[in-house]
Amino acid sequence: MKNRWKRNPVVRIVVFLATLILIGAALGIGLFYYAFSIPEPEGLSLAAWPNRFTDNFSIWMGNEDGIITIEDIGLERLDEYGLWLQVIDESGQEVFSHNKPADYPSDYSASELVELAESEYENGNTVFVSNYEESGYTWNYIIGFPYAIGKYMLYYNGETVSRLSPMFRTVIFFMIFLGISLFLIYGFWLTRQMGKISRGIGAVSLRTYQKLPEKGIFNEIYAKLNQMDVEIRQSDQLKNETERARQEWIANITHDLKTPLSPVKGYAELLACGTASDSQTVQEYGSIILKNVDHVEKLINDLKLTYQLESGAVPFHPKQVQLVRYLKELVIEIANDPAFSNRSIEFACDLPEITAVIDPDLFQRAVCNLVVNALVHNPPDTTVAVSVSEDKEKGVCLSIRDNGVGISETEQEKLFTRYYRGTNTKEKSEGSGLGLAIAKQIVVLHNGEISVKSEPGAGTVFSIILPAN
Repeated sequence: MKNRWKRNPVVRIVVFLATLILIGAALGIGLFYYAFSIPEPEGLSLAAWPNRFTDNFSIWMGNEDGIITIEDIGLERLDEYGLWLQVIDESGQEVFSHNKPADYPSDYSASELVELAESEYENGNTVFVSNYEESGYTWNYIIGFPYAIGKYMLYYNGETVSRLSPMFRTVIFFMIFLGISLFLIYGFWLTRQMGKISRGIGAVSLRTYQKLPEKGIFNEIYAKLNQMDVEIRQSDQLKNETERARQEWIANITHDLKTPLSPVKGYAELLACGTASDSQTVQEYGSIILKNVDHVEKLINDLKLTYQLESGAVPFHPKQVQLVRYLKELVIEIANDPAFSNRSIEFACDLPEITAVIDPDLFQRAVCNLVVNALVHNPPDTTVAVSVSEDKEKGVCLSIRDNGVGISETEQEKLFTRYYRGTNTKEKSEGSGLGLAIAKQIVVLHNGEISVKSEPGAGTVFSIILPAN
């Protein structure tokens, strides 16, 4: 840091200016304190006058058989400073006064005495109230100051200033002037720098920002602005890429919907025209229509589910489930599907039972999407293995492993993107491109995590971690 200061001329200039400003301010404060003083009674500190004078006046008061007495020195002090005194007994009656103005009363109620003590300049006087106690007797006494002082006294002492040498006075006032001037110069420079920062922020919002050199005392702010501009541009790029992917996905979905609808329309027209003369042909046409309608229905259901998951509108009913039995039945159901009757699907678990809190219907959808994805994107001889285990630290661990073609690192980064469709499938029309995105959304809904590891030619592993009960 020390070397950095030495190398930076701006920092050195700022430090020099700040030093001069501080020196000027110190001299100005000293001159003010010297020129503005308070006439102080003998034996009392400057800061205590006049409230302390009032409180300490009791040192000159005495009691002779219940009669208040005032020492001459006390009266002399009153006369010296042009003050007046009034002593009040416990009943509120005046028992002694000295130089008291004629317009002040000779008796007070308790509330009047309190009000008088709290009052400011009044009738040409500022009064301070205190009390004196001795031998079981109590007196309140009022000391009046013929000044408008608001409970504090401050006088400009021109005489003290006049005793200063002209040279010294000139130096002091010059330092004060210099300090103010330098402060204004620094303020002007600081305003320019803040203007540059403000314009930079505006330019960032308008995407017209030009990188600022990261130097000077505001180098950290410039660095933050530069970094913010980079992050915003990256965000814009990601947003644009996402929008392009969305538009491409919409185009694909539109194509996927039109593809099955075309044969549906065609075969329906043939049936309507009576072209199919025999029952076998009618049945064949009907089967084709049903197959394509099922595909359209699946696409629509995927669209509905993904938007429900994204908006939080999907019904979610978690409950405790015996996961081993649940997954085993699910694997058997997939294996019994005629579409996968000739495929190898395995299930493995070392524990007799593992419990987890899941929504059975939603979680089934997630697991099925992962298993089916492994089946349709790999050769027929590929084996898909489903396993589940329990870890005290991680929770419940579920994996779907295959020994298929694998997935490139580039595609792994995009697999769970809602608008992404893989390139290693030969039957794009058979999927919506939402299966893996839906699986991730469901896992996240269960407060779980999902990840993928794959190597081209060595297979793929999807891993799900659910929190422990």
